[in-house]
Amino acid sequence: MKKIVKKILLGLGILAFTLFAVITAIGYNMYRKALDKKPLDTAIAEIRSKTSFTEIEELPETYLNAIIAVEDHRFYSHPGVDIIATARAAWNDLKAMSLVEGGSTITQQLAKNIYYTQEKNFIRKIAELFTAFDIERNYEKDEILELYVNDIYFGSGYYSVKEASEGYFNTQPQFMDEYQCVMLAGIPNAPSVYSLNANPELAQQRMEQVLKQMVKCGYISEDKEEEISQACAA
Repeated sequence: MKKIVKKILLGLGILAFTLFAVITAIGYNMYRKALDKKPLDTAIAEIRSKTSFTEIEELPETYLNAIIAVEDHRFYSHPGVDIIATARAAWNDLKAMSLVEGGSTITQQLAKNIYYTQEKNFIRKIAELFTAFDIERNYEKDEILELYVNDIYFGSGYYSVKEASEGYFNTQPQFMDEYQCVMLAGIPNAPSVYSLNANPELAQQRMEQVLKQMVKCGYISEDKEEEISQACAA
């Protein structure tokens, strides 16, 4: 009986490894085709040429800290992929037998926005991973963060931090106050849900989540959290 169980487990292991190898190969091929069609430096140049492009030096520290806290708090220490977040997401996906949790880093999200669709599937995820490693090899962390905030969607037709700050608050990014910074940082997670124009109450709830994450990551104190929250409520 034990021999039969061992053979079954071995067979399942081989099957799982083979399936993983095939998916990885297909994902790598998708990645290569994407970059052959549009080289990375060309894609980055397109983002930087946008009239709404805002350099990272012009962005408030509160906004940058909020983005990192809520989207990818290990951004400055991982190589493009957060192994801890990916493992957690993979476990939750395995339990649900579908892609229910992303675990994507800021670099992965940038890769997805540049080259791939928003569809959730394992092959696209593998392609995204290879692209993220490529981005990290060629660009500094601050450059990646700068590109990210200039290419993410904030809902209501706004595709950069400049468009969002002007559209939602009628102000330039460098002049955003603290609550505006935190509010904007929460929207890209689900732009259609947290759009200030469509769902202001949900946007504020999301902002509260961002504040709590900023406290957890050590960017602000609990007193500052309350201060920003009250400013938003006012």
